[in-house]
Amino acid sequence: MALKRMTKTQVPVSFGAFKPVGHVVVAFPDDQAAQQAARDLRDLGLGPEDILFYTGDEEGREMRELLDGVSGTAEFGHEIVLMRRYAELAREGCGWLIVFAPEDEQAMRVAEVARHHGARMAERYHRLVVEDML
Repeated sequence: MALKRMTKTQVPVSFGAFKPVGHVVVAFPDDQAAQQAARDLRDLGLGPEDILFYTGDEEGREMRELLDGVSGTAEFGHEIVLMRRYAELAREGCGWLIVFAPEDEQAMRVAEVARHHGARMAERYHRLVVEDML
C-alpha cells in the first residue's frame, strides 16, 4: 500500500490519534528555525509538497482538536502521549515541520537537518511504531 502525503486539510488519524505514517514530525525552538530547516530540506532535494510548516499556534490548535476527538481505544496509546507533548511544545512557541520522508535515507536527512537547527524532538511514524530520530 502506497503512503500518502499529509496535507493541512487531510490529517491522517487512527482511532482519532494523529498517525502520519511515512512522515517525520519535528519541533524546532521557534518558527524561524523551522522555516530555515525547511529551506535546507528543499536544498537537499525534498519538494515543497513534502514539507508542511506549522506555527506553534497552528500545531497547538490541531493537536487540541484531535485530542478532543480521540476514541477510548486510543486514549492511552503512545500516539496520544506524543500528541500531548506536541501540544505542550506548541504552547512553548515551537515551530513545526511535518516532512514526508518514507524512505530511510530521506528520514535520516530530515534528522540531520533537525539536529543542525536545534530541534527539540523529531519523531518518524511507521505503520506500527514511532521512532525517535534525535
